Amino acid sequence: MFIVRSAEPADAAGCAAIARGSPDYFTDYAVTEIATEATSQPTWIAADGDDLAGFAIVDRRSPRAAEILWMAVAAPLRGGGIGTLLLSHVLRDLAETGVQVVEVKTLDASAGYEPYRATRAFWERRGFIHVDTIDPPPGWEPGNPAAIYIAALAPTRRGTQDDGGRLHSM
Repeated sequence: MFIVRSAEPADAAGCAAIARGSPDYFTDYAVTEIATEATSQPTWIAADGDDLAGFAIVDRRSPRAAEILWMAVAAPLRGGGIGTLLLSHVLRDLAETGVQVVEVKTLDASAGYEPYRATRAFWERRGFIHVDTIDPPPGWEPGNPAAIYIAALAPTRRGTQDDGGRLHSM
């Protein structure tokens, strides 16, 4: 039975191992970043006892916005619902702390790299909307266009709705 919990510093090596086990998705540089950021940024893990199955690392960009920097499920366990379970917990926890908007960057379809088709589909099936493509975003190598996805966890505009469902500012 998989549970999701906040990561402890000792979990960083397991997060890096999951990334290292997915060379189609993570470079050596990314594995190093994951190992570091898993101890310096809010991180969640999905585990079955001592067996780490997945992780998500988040950067709080502001009191109301966050970015999921890294997320992965161990290759042999993909497609079994662990990623969905993990993401649901992360989004719930973020919403409970006032986050209204979450961003994710992933490799854009224009890169023509087949493994990321499933990654983009994962985010889209979970309500994330592709809003932009940047090539390259800061910190990425040229030729690796980033698809920017966002999801709203709560309304971002204050106001009231009239009987027609239209939003009016207060």
